Amino acid sequence: MNGIQRHHLLQLVLSCRKITAQVTQPGTSTIVAMASSSEQEFLAQSRANLYRFPRSNNFWDSKTASRVGEKLGLRLRELGVETVSIDADEEISRPIHHRKRVLPLFDSVRRTGIRVDGTEQLHDIGPIIPRN
Repeated sequence: MNGIQRHHLLQLVLSCRKITAQVTQPGTSTIVAMASSSEQEFLAQSRANLYRFPRSNNFWDSKTASRVGEKLGLRLRELGVETVSIDADEEISRPIHHRKRVLPLFDSVRRTGIRVDGTEQLHDIGPIIPRN
């Protein structure tokens, strides 16, 4: 491995309807923990978003992403995982509206005591939009 320590990999799967975070084991790509906005806890909110007016194409927001991250962090702590890493290039390549909504997920995982490597580059990305 050339002296590089490999950590569990945190990957996000995003769609307009849900956000899924999964952590895979290094070397085998076996999923060891997973959390998603399609779980029972989010069902009532998803139904409300489905029937709201005016309609929206996005059924999850940064609050939902934050809660998914918290659930994932707690599950990782139960398994004894202390550090995960992300593919910063993949996260940077996402559209800006997705990047803004997934940053709270990484922060929530970090608040549960799990170290998230690779997020240092994400806080400085995207154009600065002045508020009116």
